[in-house]
Amino acid sequence: MHITSWILGLILFFAAYFLHTGGNARVSKILHMILRVFYILIIVTGVWILLSLSNINAEYIIKGLAGLWLIASMEMILVRLKKNKPVRSFWIQLIIALVLVLLLGWRLPLGVLHM
Repeated sequence: MHITSWILGLILFFAAYFLHTGGNARVSKILHMILRVFYILIIVTGVWILLSLSNINAEYIIKGLAGLWLIASMEMILVRLKKNKPVRSFWIQLIIALVLVLLLGWRLPLGVLHM
């Protein structure tokens, strides 16, 4: 459920972004509201996974914080885009956080490489 929420969240984010830049702000706003529900799902399932672990180390905590950073970057890009403010710094943060989350996700015992 967690990975599905992330994938759908990323798809909704890019759809909302490209629809807004393409001039369809109304549909973008609807997708943004749906995306916020997925933020909640992502956070809840991530906390649930973290609490279900018997051995939590610092890498799991860092991955969780990077995931929150990624969600915050996605939200800031869409909000600042609607206000016609610069978003370059948040795109850089999004890329860094996404790479960090993916690398830790693949490396940690619950990740794809360990299945």
